Amino acid sequence: MTNILNHQLVPKYEILDKKQAEEVLHKFEINKNQLPKIFASDPVVKIINAKIGDVLKIKRQSLTAGESIYYRRVIDK
Repeated sequence: MTNILNHQLVPKYEILDKKQAEEVLHKFEINKNQLPKIFASDPVVKIINAKIGDVLKIKRQSLTAGESIYYRRVIDK
Protein backbone atom coordinates (compact mmCIF):
# COMPACT_ATOMS: atom_id res chain seq x y z
CA MET A 1 0.00 0.00 0.00
CA THR A 2 1.29 3.46 -0.89
CA ASN A 3 1.63 6.06 1.85
CA ILE A 4 -0.24 9.11 0.58
CA LEU A 5 1.75 11.36 2.92
CA ASN A 6 4.76 10.83 0.66
CA HIS A 7 2.98 12.21 -2.41
CA GLN A 8 4.25 15.60 -3.58
CA LEU A 9 0.75 17.10 -3.75
CA VAL A 10 -0.20 16.20 -0.16
CA PRO A 11 0.72 19.01 2.26
CA LYS A 12 2.38 18.43 5.63
CA TYR A 13 -0.12 17.84 8.46
CA GLU A 14 0.63 18.28 12.16
CA ILE A 15 -1.60 17.76 15.18
CA LEU A 16 -1.28 20.70 17.56
CA ASP A 17 -1.14 20.05 21.28
CA LYS A 18 -3.57 21.89 23.54
CA LYS A 19 -1.19 24.79 24.26
CA GLN A 20 -0.31 25.29 20.58
CA ALA A 21 -4.00 25.22 19.62
CA GLU A 22 -4.84 27.82 22.28
CA GLU A 23 -2.04 30.07 20.99
CA VAL A 24 -3.44 29.87 17.45
CA LEU A 25 -6.96 30.66 18.62
CA HIS A 26 -5.67 33.60 20.69
CA LYS A 27 -3.57 34.90 17.78
CA PHE A 28 -6.57 35.00 15.45
CA GLU A 29 -9.03 36.00 18.20
CA ILE A 30 -11.42 33.16 17.42
CA ASN A 31 -12.82 30.14 19.23
CA LYS A 32 -12.32 26.54 18.18
CA ASN A 33 -15.74 26.32 16.51
CA GLN A 34 -14.79 29.13 14.12
CA LEU A 35 -11.94 27.14 12.57
CA PRO A 36 -12.54 25.54 9.17
CA LYS A 37 -13.42 21.87 9.49
CA ILE A 38 -11.93 18.63 8.24
CA PHE A 39 -13.68 15.28 8.55
CA ALA A 40 -12.31 12.51 10.75
CA SER A 41 -12.90 10.25 7.73
CA ASP A 42 -10.34 12.17 5.64
CA PRO A 43 -7.57 9.73 4.63
CA VAL A 44 -4.75 11.92 5.98
CA VAL A 45 -6.58 12.49 9.27
CA LYS A 46 -6.86 8.71 9.66
CA ILE A 47 -3.18 8.12 8.84
CA ILE A 48 -1.91 10.67 11.37
CA ASN A 49 -4.38 9.35 14.00
CA ALA A 50 -6.03 12.70 14.63
CA LYS A 51 -9.08 12.60 16.88
CA ILE A 52 -12.33 14.55 16.79
CA GLY A 53 -11.68 17.99 18.28
CA ASP A 54 -7.98 18.07 17.38
CA VAL A 55 -6.61 21.16 15.67
CA LEU A 56 -4.42 20.46 12.65
CA LYS A 57 -1.75 22.69 11.18
CA ILE A 58 -1.40 22.22 7.43
CA LYS A 59 1.63 23.58 5.57
CA ARG A 60 1.22 23.97 1.83
CA GLN A 61 3.80 25.08 -0.68
CA SER A 62 2.77 28.16 -2.62
CA LEU A 63 4.36 29.69 -5.70
CA THR A 64 3.49 33.20 -4.53
CA ALA A 65 3.79 32.94 -0.75
CA GLY A 66 6.48 30.27 -0.47
CA GLU A 67 4.65 28.43 2.30
CA SER A 68 1.06 28.87 3.45
CA ILE A 69 -0.22 27.66 6.79
CA TYR A 70 -3.82 26.61 7.37
CA TYR A 71 -5.59 25.36 10.47
CA ARG A 72 -8.47 22.90 10.61
CA ARG A 73 -10.61 21.37 13.38
CA VAL A 74 -11.36 17.65 13.10
CA ILE A 75 -15.09 16.88 13.16
CA ASP A 76 -17.16 13.71 12.93
CA LYS A 77 -19.60 14.56 10.13
